[in-house]
Amino acid sequence: MKLSARNKMPGTVTAIEKGAVNATVLIDLGGGTTVTAMITNASVEELGLEVGKTAYAIVKASDVIVGSD
Repeated sequence: MKLSARNKMPGTVTAIEKGAVNATVLIDLGGGTTVTAMITNASVEELGLEVGKTAYAIVKASDVIVGSD
């Protein structure tokens, strides 16, 4: 897989919660870190996502907001 995005984080799908149109996908990146993404149900099917399967959280954004306490 070749991408222009540099923030590619491999992990394991731990949950897929399908709604009427979209699905919430949880990816465990290890070390106690989980990424949650909302994608279409069609994308879940096209990507063949299943719990336990390896997937990549890929972030490409022109802006990143950082907060601190």
